[in-house]
This record gives sequence, structure tokens and C-alpha cells, in this order.
Amino acid sequence: MGRVAPGSVPDVDRWDITALILDDHNTFRRGFAALDALQGPPGEPEPAALDAVWQPLADLLDVHAAAEEEIFYPRLLRAGADGVGETVDAIGDHNDIRDAIRDAAGETVGTENWWAAVGRARAANTEHMGEEEDEALADFRRHADPAQRSALGRAFVEFKQHHRTADSVDTTDKDPQAYVAAQLPDRDPSLRIGNLRRPRETTP
Repeated sequence: MGRVAPGSVPDVDRWDITALILDDHNTFRRGFAALDALQGPPGEPEPAALDAVWQPLADLLDVHAAAEEEIFYPRLLRAGADGVGETVDAIGDHNDIRDAIRDAAGETVGTENWWAAVGRARAANTEHMGEEEDEALADFRRHADPAQRSALGRAFVEFKQHHRTADSVDTTDKDPQAYVAAQLPDRDPSLRIGNLRRPRETTP
């Protein structure tokens, strides 16, 4: 095999679900960066301009989480070396993101409370992406063959094409343990160990 040139990376199947999830993660990062830019010069951003960035971003966050829960995590549970722990953690993160999006929807765009809710969504999503990229996605690449990742990627894209906004998916919080139990009905219950999710730090 030839060496990869410095500064480049090997080609990845564009349908690979792990690559598609990374694409969404980059979209999230750009969306939050756009909100940062709107707070800069020349002055106070108009609520309409903020909403034009935030609402599509919030919709994608909700649809992305639903797509992962429908397509990706059921497979990770069976294929991954630590699929149960990674899935329990991810569903808990999704709940935190959904809660913050719901809080933002209850506030007037551009107000202090709205920005606080958007900030919570950003913080929860940033933590989730880091864990998912370093743990769940890496785990799945090591244990699922390219054909399976490609097939799942096509299903992931199809799901998102049919669910473009948050009102087309279930955005209610899910119990992580109940989710795992529903996906693994044949698994020995003793292997689903309590609450595997790492506790999130809280501020007084």
C-alpha cells in the first residue's frame, strides 16, 4: 500500500455512517460559530437573524439524534466492544440536548434566557460529539465491516430526508436503560449494568 501524503487522509466511503455522523457534527460546529459571529460587530443582532441560524440548527440536532437512535445505536449495541456503555451515555446526552432546545423554544429569541438555553444545548452537544467521536464511532469502525457501515449510512440519509424538521420526529426524552433493554430483548439483563452514564458536573 502506498504511503498517504502529509496533510491528507485516506479516502472514506461517503456512505459510511460514521463519516455521515461526522459531517453532521461539523455542521453543528459551523452553526454555533455562525451564532458567535452574529454577536460580533457591528452590534446587537436582530432576533430574525438569530432565528434564521438557530432554528435549522435546532431541527438538525433533534433529527440527528433521532436518526442515531433509529439507525446507529441499535447496531452499535450488538457490534461494539462497549456498545451498552456508549449507548447509555449517548441517549443521556441526547436528552440533555433536547431539554435545552425545548427550553430555548420557550424563550424570546435573543434574550438572556434564550442565549442561556442555546449555550446549554451547545455545551451538551460539544461534550456528546467528543465522546461519540472518540468512543462510539471509533468502536464501530473497529467492529463493523465497511459494507455494513455503508448500508447503515444509506438508511441514515434516507431517514433524514424523510424527517427534515424536529416536528417530524419524537423529541421526548428517553430512558437510556429502557432503550437498551428494548434494543436487546435477548440479552441477559444482568449484563445491563445499572446507570453506566458518567455523572455530569453541576454548578451551584
